[in-house]
Amino acid sequence: MIALDDTDRAIVRALSADMTTSAGALGRQLGLSQPACWRRIKRLREAGVFRAARLDVDAAALGFGVTVFLGVKLAAKGQVSLEDFERAVTAIPEVQTVEHVLGAYDYRLRVVARDISDFERVLRRRVLTLPGVGNIDANVLLSEERRPGPL
Repeated sequence: MIALDDTDRAIVRALSADMTTSAGALGRQLGLSQPACWRRIKRLREAGVFRAARLDVDAAALGFGVTVFLGVKLAAKGQVSLEDFERAVTAIPEVQTVEHVLGAYDYRLRVVARDISDFERVLRRRVLTLPGVGNIDANVLLSEERRPGPL
């Protein structure tokens, strides 16, 4: 774990909002020289604070109009079944996130599809055929008010 000062936290906040901001522009915002800002960004990256730079894509604009959250309860527990399930589920392109959770279900999946018929196809042909799947609970996303953003 890396110790962060106020300037480091300001850099993380700024780059979380817009990862394309240059070290020079960010330095000017924060009262740092470009090289000093770049060194801090490099240090944060090397410490693992930044995992990856990603593009925020609008799924609906690409034709994926339905998002469904699936709660998946595995039929059998054990390290082998968890690893088999995780390996298989991460290979499904419509599954956007896979979260191993504690509670009523073992996993929470975020699945995108073009429409409900397309989701049914993904569910029947891909999700229900995964190793170890027991019970599934589905919740269709109606609206999303807040997208993940800066911590």
